[in-house]
Amino acid sequence: MSHRSQPRQVREREPREPREPPQPREPRVARTRRELAEARATLGPGAVGAVMTMGALHAGHVRLIRKAREDNAHVVVTIFLNPLQFGPHEDLSRYPRTVDSDLDLCTREGADVVFLPTPDVIYRDGDPSVRVDAGALGAVLEGQARPGHFDGVLTVVGKLLHLTGADRAYFGQKDAQQLLLISRMVRDLDFPVQVLSVPTVREDDGLALSSRNTYLTSSDRQVALALYRALQAGASAATEGPSAVRRAARAVLVLEPLVLVDYLVLVHPWTLQDVPEWYRGEALLAVAGRVGTTRLIDNAPVVVGPGGGPREVSSIEAGVGSDGRRPEGTGQPDSAGSERRRAR
Repeated sequence: MSHRSQPRQVREREPREPREPPQPREPRVARTRRELAEARATLGPGAVGAVMTMGALHAGHVRLIRKAREDNAHVVVTIFLNPLQFGPHEDLSRYPRTVDSDLDLCTREGADVVFLPTPDVIYRDGDPSVRVDAGALGAVLEGQARPGHFDGVLTVVGKLLHLTGADRAYFGQKDAQQLLLISRMVRDLDFPVQVLSVPTVREDDGLALSSRNTYLTSSDRQVALALYRALQAGASAATEGPSAVRRAARAVLVLEPLVLVDYLVLVHPWTLQDVPEWYRGEALLAVAGRVGTTRLIDNAPVVVGPGGGPREVSSIEAGVGSDGRRPEGTGQPDSAGSERRRAR
């Protein structure tokens, strides 16, 4: 006589309460060299990415941190308002200081370590008698407007690269001259680190994000948009050659008399020298001006000539693109050789 087993009764599970998402882990905050070394020692194996800031963090810094997080096992963020890169009549004393919100942002974005030193930690003997000299590249454009600025930048970046032990360091395209100089320092002085550029982050209206934007009044902001519109106009004319780029950008700026233009240039991205009319290849359209009491800078990497147009970032190593290859049509205009001879 066959026996058929009864189907097993299955109890319906009671619905689970939805789980709260895991809370971000707070980074270790180091304020001294020893604390940084101890925090660095706990990170374990894997590459370390560094994001160096002066604080007052915004969405542009978020993009840098996220890129570092994407590329590396660990991320170190430095927050240091470097007095060496400010001139005697610049805005060091009123530069925004937002440490609590900066730390909250670093927590949300998954930074492992935040280095938050004071000047006496970085410059243990006071004003350093030995500094990194930015050379000829640091004496033009921003360097001409702010003498000694890039010496201060390179000195502190060099120190922070040593202290953080970073494998990769991330900087924004918005500060294109700074990005170029840091890349050259790392290359020329054989720092064992890779410098990577991240595209400029903009407000919805096109204004490049900057900690100094907090100085702008609502009317100043509207005036400042002329800088972005000038870059857009110049980039749109890139296929027609250098003169067309400069002419289109200048035409926008002359319509906004409240922008006191410091410079508007189309330069080679590795030499920062004006590109001649015959030039075809990668260039940097850069602008600086004062709106109200605030000095603003912006730029647009472009490829000049047929098939050209805007790029997101410049190639930052002389002769080598960000992908490790030499871009096409990028002969340096003032170097000896065929590019100069072609202009004759």
